[in-house]
Amino acid sequence: MHPHHRPPRPPAGLARPFGTAVAPQDADVTEMVARAIARQDVLLAFQPVISPHQPQEPAFYEGLIRVLDETGCIIPARHFIPVVETTDLGREIDCLALEMAFYSLGRDPSLRLAINMSARSITHPQWRQVLERGLAADLTAAERLILEISEESAVQMPDKVMDLMTELRASGVSFALDDFGASYAFLRHLRDFMFDILKIDGQFVHGIAHNPDNRMLTSSLIDIARHFEMLTLAEGVESAEDARCLTAMGIDGMQGHFFGAATITPPWELARTSQGTSA
Repeated sequence: MHPHHRPPRPPAGLARPFGTAVAPQDADVTEMVARAIARQDVLLAFQPVISPHQPQEPAFYEGLIRVLDETGCIIPARHFIPVVETTDLGREIDCLALEMAFYSLGRDPSLRLAINMSARSITHPQWRQVLERGLAADLTAAERLILEISEESAVQMPDKVMDLMTELRASGVSFALDDFGASYAFLRHLRDFMFDILKIDGQFVHGIAHNPDNRMLTSSLIDIARHFEMLTLAEGVESAEDARCLTAMGIDGMQGHFFGAATITPPWELARTSQGTSA
């Protein structure tokens, strides 16, 4: 993997949809990701996470990994992570995502950023090197970094995840459990992990204002989180009605297209643009 000291600049012309950029076969996706890494065509897209108590200002951002195909089309993580997550390419992607997260944290001292990772990367030497180098380079980075681990990934190696959490909590790093509720098999591990944030899976959030079943399930997940003194964050919020419903239910944070789609323009660049416009 080439060192990534700055995010790559995507070429012009990013409008072509994913379906015309990559064939659906796993081998083609793997090859596309490998070529993108070799070209350093990997970047983060930033999506705001909003607190219902202070909706005017993002509580933090999630950095979502993206790759560019040969035509410059941006490929979202959902189209390639499931294919490469268990492979060496998955470890390279996690290393690049973490390195770009530290770069972003260094560029904006007010930024708090969540970044996705697989539990499989915990024991990967290169990922550990990126982590230790990034934490040593900026003493404020740890308290502004949130590591997101998916429920599916964490349940595969709970001991490694708990060891990492014990190690990094002392330095101020926070942890979020992604896709909470997607696998009820994980509930028996929840007491042992003690994540800081539980991100409720979007399947329970979408249309919640008009779906009593989803309200009941989400309410139960919120109660579980409260019992263990963890914050809750709803993923996939797409309407004002759903946002109001979740706020009334006591959700701690929300994320989704209603509050803002992921953008490859970094938050500090958005702030500069806004300041320039107001001037």
